[in-house]
Amino acid sequence: MSIAYKEAEHEGEGWKGKSSMPSLPEVHQSMRVPKKAGFIRKLLAFVGPGYLVAVGYMDPGNWATDLAGGSKFGYTLLSVILISNLMAILLQALAGRLGIVTGRDLAQACRDHYSKPVSFVLWVLCELAIAACDLAEVIGAAIALNLLFGIPLIYGVILTSIDVLLVLMLQKRGFRYIEAMVISLIALITFCFVMELIFSQPDFAAVAAGFIPTTEIVTNPAMLYIALGILGATVMPHNLYLHSSIVQTRKIEPTIQGKREAIKFATIDSTVALMLALFVNAAILILSAAAFHSAGTEVAEIQDAYHLLGPMLGTGAASVLFAVALLASGQNSTLTGTLAGQIVMEGFLNIRLSPWLRRLITRMIAIIPAVIVIGIYGESGATDLLILSQVILSLQLSFAVIPLVKFTSDRKKMGELITPKWMIVLSWIVAVLIAALNAYLLYSTFFGN
Repeated sequence: MSIAYKEAEHEGEGWKGKSSMPSLPEVHQSMRVPKKAGFIRKLLAFVGPGYLVAVGYMDPGNWATDLAGGSKFGYTLLSVILISNLMAILLQALAGRLGIVTGRDLAQACRDHYSKPVSFVLWVLCELAIAACDLAEVIGAAIALNLLFGIPLIYGVILTSIDVLLVLMLQKRGFRYIEAMVISLIALITFCFVMELIFSQPDFAAVAAGFIPTTEIVTNPAMLYIALGILGATVMPHNLYLHSSIVQTRKIEPTIQGKREAIKFATIDSTVALMLALFVNAAILILSAAAFHSAGTEVAEIQDAYHLLGPMLGTGAASVLFAVALLASGQNSTLTGTLAGQIVMEGFLNIRLSPWLRRLITRMIAIIPAVIVIGIYGESGATDLLILSQVILSLQLSFAVIPLVKFTSDRKKMGELITPKWMIVLSWIVAVLIAALNAYLLYSTFFGN
């Protein structure tokens, strides 16, 4: 759908030049927001982008750390999942604000603010992060296909490329169809884990206590390492680019009041969606703690969890639901990965590729190393690749978070809708904390014991 782009609506004193095109031009401002409607109707018009963002917080890359944390340390690391989620809520609110106020996604804002060499480096790092994330999704979906249908991993990896057709079909029908597909799969994942919690019968008093941070997380090196893995892999860098773009699919009033209202509803949308992601991540850890930790069994690999859940919980449905949720998680993540790849390439380089070609390139970058490693090393190689993908994501995160906080804290760029001071302070604390934790995580991964 072609939408006229009004340049004057988006320009501010703090930007060097004008954006040559809107973000995701084929769906830019394609969804109407009712002008005279009540709170609920307006909120429903904004519901959607937050759930596309939430997908990245429950993708297969998070499952291994949640499983390991629950099986080794019971419910203790639930507090880390909660803190990580609160950090994500804050950063995604900033990303939505940037897109609504400036009319630029984060990639376009970086291209405008930084020199060409710096922008190019940021683009390369972001492409690596998207490829790494796609790699985790490919492996996760392939593992699920293997567990459910016995399809060898190497063939499952190749089968995942078929989702290109699904993405193209949904894009042609309209952005609301993509949102509906994602929300449906999230509902399926949520249902699976509600049933898993019923089967596992966790100690709810211990679960509640697990959300309260303890000093042991810092003093116990093994616990600290897994905690850093959860923190480092929770906030997905490509989600910040994605969210700053897809909030612009709503056709809002180009006034201060209209943008202020859009910020409010977009923030509610992403916050509610990320609380749902918190439930899923917490449920994986709770399930692992209830099923494995109480039995003294440590589980770090997804395949082991699948095979052990049925016998330990006394029902084969537990294993099936686990694999179904994993498959839905992997497929959901590929939908949003497509959009993120398009946004990053168009935003940083100001060039456009056909969606099918962009998706195919990203898919090949993920599939080729997965096929090679699985062909040589088998299932253990797939798990190692999954871990490596999370390390790459951790490395790139600060290169997305720091520019985002910097831009949304700049009155020249944001004008009257600059981020409130309390949010600015919290955002810089989070940015520094993420940088420090990821640096430690990378050091521990490559040089630790």
